[in-house]
Amino acid sequence: MRTEVRIVATTAALPEIHASGGLSARRTGPHTVHLIGTAATPLGGDELDITIVVGPGARLVVRSVAATIALPSAATPFSLAHWHFQVDSGGDLDFDPEPTIVAGGARHHTISSVLLAPDAKLRLRERVQIGRSGEDTGSWCGDLIADLGDIPLLRHRLELGAGTAADDQLAAPRALESELHYPDDRPVQTTGLTETCLPLAAGGTLLTRTSSLLAAAR
Repeated sequence: MRTEVRIVATTAALPEIHASGGLSARRTGPHTVHLIGTAATPLGGDELDITIVVGPGARLVVRSVAATIALPSAATPFSLAHWHFQVDSGGDLDFDPEPTIVAGGARHHTISSVLLAPDAKLRLRERVQIGRSGEDTGSWCGDLIADLGDIPLLRHRLELGAGTAADDQLAAPRALESELHYPDDRPVQTTGLTETCLPLAAGGTLLTRTSSLLAAAR
């Protein structure tokens, strides 16, 4: 199944939503949209294409009503989600959905493409858990590609789970939290080997945490 969602926020009206396939969205406040599953997706073979645009001077908060569960199908374990984020001049996007759970045997790939105006604001949070209770054989790959106008801001890839480059049956993490902030003038702090906050050359930070299980929502 192919799923397409487009959300556009402007200063002139409530967020505009167009959706087809297994995912939709609902306006839950003047500047807030919640993503809602309308069918089981992503299953193996599914492709999701989601675009979120915040126009000049607009503000948008994106949440979801439940976790996303990536499942294998009888034909293939592979599914793909491509997220496109565009925040124009003076725009502000706060994106923080519920986690993605990659079930045993599933292989899910997320590609997040971000285009920011130099004076835009962004908080982009992604959380991934490999396996439901008793499962640890799923895997996830995430690409994060961010540009600040014509300037590259970030090129980043992480892999998690069974069969990935960093997989270790004894101590490999099975949970990930990633958070991109732009701009971010807070002091950079790093805690141990499982949490890293990287300052970006063009501004902003990328925070990454890994663990065996996702922490309770903050």
